Amino acid sequence: MKAVILAAGEGSRMRPLTYTRPKVMLTIANRPILEHLLIEAKTAGIEEFVFIVGYHDEQIRQHFGNGDKWGVGIDYYTQRRQLGTADAVRTVKNMVEGNFLMMNGDIMVNHRDIECLTKRRENTMSLVKVEDARDLGTVEVSQDRVLRIHEKVAKPPSNLANAGLYLFTPEIFEAISQTPTSPRGEYEITDSLQLLVDHGCPVSYQEIGYWLDVSYPWDLLAANESLLAKLEPQNLGTIEANAVIKNAVSLGKGTVVRSGSYIIGPVIIGENCEIGPNCYVRPATSIGNGCHIGAACEVKNTIVMNNSAIPHHNYVGDSVIGEDCNLGAGTKIANLRLDEQNITVAGRNTKRRKLGAIMGDGVKTGINACINIGTVIGNNTHIGPGAVVSGIIQPDSKIF
Repeated sequence: MKAVILAAGEGSRMRPLTYTRPKVMLTIANRPILEHLLIEAKTAGIEEFVFIVGYHDEQIRQHFGNGDKWGVGIDYYTQRRQLGTADAVRTVKNMVEGNFLMMNGDIMVNHRDIECLTKRRENTMSLVKVEDARDLGTVEVSQDRVLRIHEKVAKPPSNLANAGLYLFTPEIFEAISQTPTSPRGEYEITDSLQLLVDHGCPVSYQEIGYWLDVSYPWDLLAANESLLAKLEPQNLGTIEANAVIKNAVSLGKGTVVRSGSYIIGPVIIGENCEIGPNCYVRPATSIGNGCHIGAACEVKNTIVMNNSAIPHHNYVGDSVIGEDCNLGAGTKIANLRLDEQNITVAGRNTKRRKLGAIMGDGVKTGINACINIGTVIGNNTHIGPGAVVSGIIQPDSKIF
């Protein structure tokens, strides 16, 4: 059985992190979201994949190649115009035979649920119970059958959300051929499934036990924390005398942890990093390749992407730092409101009491810059010495 993975979109709600990469290539626990999904599917017994790519597809192709590194086969189809999920599935009709899996490339699911799905014999949706379904597609069911599928509505009729993981039979292609465009002007696979239901063709469902929703940049932090909770300790680097390592910490090749550093896992640090001396790295932190965490710095519950530097007297908490960023000496990122209420970004409640900055690629700050809670900073922004910033900062801004 093949798995078709949808990986063509940008993921505009993840901006500025997706200005330079597709959403599926955002890293959690130092692996792209798409790689986590591939590994879970492989563990479930899937060995043949079709990646539908589009936006910045060169990054996906370069990272995954033909799949040999993971012991799988990967074919690619380039969707030049993203016209919806049903249109994406339609394009691979000649690349699959019989029943096949379809997965949204930006979901986090468990191999056990994928394996259960492969044993189904009719079109099947995976559903997950959620507390708040207002931003999600929901499904009404009866016994073991799907009755009605709803896209995002103000008052969801169900707390069963569409998890973006399906088993399809060849019948789906006939339904796709009859699917009209949605109000968004796209061909939606959920509309195709509703057509099957309306024409008496049964669509079943399975409830899954593990699913992470990563719609907005701050969702990456919860996903990162969840994955790091399963981290196995590993040391492929060098730890100098008088450095303290506690709990599960993974160090990549060429990484040096210098004297006086204090690291409390779960923490993952990539290859060729310089950590310390005399820094404090706290739990649920992922540090990519080629990074520098320097003297008198504290980093906690943060994703630091490749080749970024937090080198001198910095505090970074509950943040996502893009690639090739550099924080000037004394730069501090606030992560807690004085009234300790949930933090909002552009009017949206993040449902997080602690949230620092979402920083795009190539951002540089001068000495003693201050970044307020929930600040979103666009790519290649320069923040001058002593500047105080908050809110939404557009790419290529100069703030002095």
